[in-house]
Amino acid sequence: MKNELILILDFGGQYNQLIARRVRECNVYSEVVPYNLSIEEIKQKNPKGIIFTGGPASVYEEGAPRCAEGIFDLGIPILGICYGMQLMTYTLGGKVAKANKREYGTTDVAIDNSSLLLQGFETTNPFLMSHTVYVEAVPEGFRNIGSTPSCPNAAMENAEKKLYGIQFHPEVNNSVNGIQVIQNFLFNICNCTGDWLISSFTQETIQKLKEKVGDKKALCALSGGVDSSVAAVLLSKAIGKNLTCIFVDHGLLRKNEGDEVEEIFRNQFDINLIRVNAKDRFLEKLADVCDPETKRKIIGEEFIRVFEEEAKKIGTVDFLIQGTIYPDVIESGLGKSSVIKSHHNVGGLPDYVDFKEIIEPLRDLFKDEVRKTGLELGIPENLVYRQPFPGPGLAIRVIGAITDDKLNILKEADSIFREEIANAGLHKNINQYFAVLTNLKSVGVMGDERTYDYTIALRAVETTDFMTGVWSKIPYEILEKVSSRIVNEVNHVNRVVYDITSKPPATIEWE
Repeated sequence: MKNELILILDFGGQYNQLIARRVRECNVYSEVVPYNLSIEEIKQKNPKGIIFTGGPASVYEEGAPRCAEGIFDLGIPILGICYGMQLMTYTLGGKVAKANKREYGTTDVAIDNSSLLLQGFETTNPFLMSHTVYVEAVPEGFRNIGSTPSCPNAAMENAEKKLYGIQFHPEVNNSVNGIQVIQNFLFNICNCTGDWLISSFTQETIQKLKEKVGDKKALCALSGGVDSSVAAVLLSKAIGKNLTCIFVDHGLLRKNEGDEVEEIFRNQFDINLIRVNAKDRFLEKLADVCDPETKRKIIGEEFIRVFEEEAKKIGTVDFLIQGTIYPDVIESGLGKSSVIKSHHNVGGLPDYVDFKEIIEPLRDLFKDEVRKTGLELGIPENLVYRQPFPGPGLAIRVIGAITDDKLNILKEADSIFREEIANAGLHKNINQYFAVLTNLKSVGVMGDERTYDYTIALRAVETTDFMTGVWSKIPYEILEKVSSRIVNEVNHVNRVVYDITSKPPATIEWE
């Protein structure tokens, strides 16, 4: 049960859901809410603490997002991060100004570790900075507890009122020991006990689904990936045979994956499963489409159309179940955050859907939490930890227009890459790895003859949250073996490159 709650006011930054995840890592339940949540709603939720997130706006500009008036008088501990600190300063009478020098990247922050917020730190600590505006003068009643050469007020506190502000981002991996800041806020300042566990979420969600769906029928959009699989088992635990899983094989799956998904859910789980072979239908819709956003929206709409058709064959179906998770939501720009890309479960839904309601039981979870939920439900470990795979499938790993021939090239190359990673015993250390068929052709030489063929790009990322990540330092000899096999075994490929870009600035997927 959610005995303790930390409210996270969303001011539009890209790390907002990551803050929620860090709080939950500390076994304290967090909920992301709009920045302008009313005082009455805040009181009703009765949080132990509130965190203001970062955001892209400048606090002194007209139309900049503001929190509810009186929020600082509630007696609830508040931590403002980046824009959140600037807003706290601006609202309480301090001075915010445009910085002479923009700070972006990991920066050493001088620490006053006598503060409850920064307890346990050395006198300096590297944190990620990302700002063009800074606090020039802290409000009355506050004191400085952190600084950098370019940012004299990198952290501040009013310990009496339990109000704290930090210019840096403790929630990202780039910040060394950043989680300690969040732990200090939760346990030193908010006096949380940390009694929320993923098992609480699992049981609570199953009970809610029982109450919501009752004896009505539901369809689950099953892709065979971790997210949709966990969503399917959650619903199965709640409503049993009233759940029907529809597995749409759109022809954009990895090599042999369609057959593997069918085998797992027919033989390992007692779930109603319908497999729809719709490859030709999807490829026809995607013919000559190059823009990735258009691809995603076409695939999202076609998914829904297939489900509607299958639902009519079954009879009355009230609910559509989807495996949407938090990173899908934040990257689709729902709420106030900037759009990075649409997800077929989120931004790609058509305006009209022939179901009573869409249920997304995992919408508030990050990938690692989804996996923990899967294990809690008894799903086999090999399925829970299988490689993440986007809903649009290989459509967004074929750059440019999609053809059956291109898909076959990519399937073979991707299979070789995954096989060699597994052979090297790296499959549990690398969180996501895959091949991309670029739309680049280049000159090569094979068998003393000139070739002009495709370039395959390999991508491998290590991450805990899928919101940030670093490229994996795969040993050269493994990359060499993968490259050699792909060029020799896959027709129409004469060059292999390795993507060494972290997230940010790149995303994990190429499209």
